[in-house]
Amino acid sequence: MAVTSQAVTRQPLRPGTSGRSRLQAQEANFAWLMISPSFLVMLLIGSLPLATLIVMSFARIDLASTRPEAFVGLDNFVRMLRDDRFWHALRIMLVYTVSSVTLQLMIGLALAMALLRPVRGQGVLRVAILLPMILAPVVVGLAWRTLILTPDYGIIDFVVQTLGFGSQPWLTDPTWALVSVIVIHTWQWTPFAFLVFTATLHALPQEPFEAAMIDGAGAWQRFRDLTLPLLWPTIIVIVIMRTMIALRAFDAIFSATGGGPGTATEILYLYAYRVSFTSLTLGYGAAVATVLLVVTAIISALLFRLRTQG
Repeated sequence: MAVTSQAVTRQPLRPGTSGRSRLQAQEANFAWLMISPSFLVMLLIGSLPLATLIVMSFARIDLASTRPEAFVGLDNFVRMLRDDRFWHALRIMLVYTVSSVTLQLMIGLALAMALLRPVRGQGVLRVAILLPMILAPVVVGLAWRTLILTPDYGIIDFVVQTLGFGSQPWLTDPTWALVSVIVIHTWQWTPFAFLVFTATLHALPQEPFEAAMIDGAGAWQRFRDLTLPLLWPTIIVIVIMRTMIALRAFDAIFSATGGGPGTATEILYLYAYRVSFTSLTLGYGAAVATVLLVVTAIISALLFRLRTQG
């Protein structure tokens, strides 16, 4: 009985604080060991080229000139302040980004709301909406250039002529060309907004909407006072992701218009490419790309702050 009593009253051994700390340290070291290969790869393919770009922006690297490479400090950025083509590209980039992201939000939300309730052929409609996002941007640009916007033979031009408006210079007129590349980008990436909005709308709580319907709130009131406030974090996330993509858009614009006619659709990313690989002034091209990097970082930080405040 004495032995049994001792066995019952004996408390289980608990590890000490030092033992627990040692175990946590071992787990932390093991975690770092596991992620170190991926971290090194990301450092090599991401941070190292980025650091090289920033260093190049302070140098004169002109492969088309006989002048030797040299450190020039802020000369490339001072030159940029006097470069009208740079300011034009910056302005085109902002118009392109704001317009395309706004259209993606509006159309994506409208499609998600329209297909929120079950309708006949809903699965086929969703697949059709998502198809453009699967295509490569180069393919999208070439398809719109050759099949959709070609004068007299393109689908849209044929429809416009059928309606009696005549053929339009979709890709050869500066204004129409800018509108066209905005439409191309919107067409390809609206499915992303639609997909995110659809998932979010299905996850929203139904009790507030049921209570609003009982109180007699109409469809517009429920959308304005319930749906939009509940979707606000999702809207900000979509704006952040789509803005970062739109700021560095290149493939579709290059394959559709090449930045033309002239410089009508030359956004900052495309201008940096032309300066670097057409004019071969790598130092100045790196400076333009660095400015684009800073602009993207500032806009992203402001949007993240807006999301936190919301």
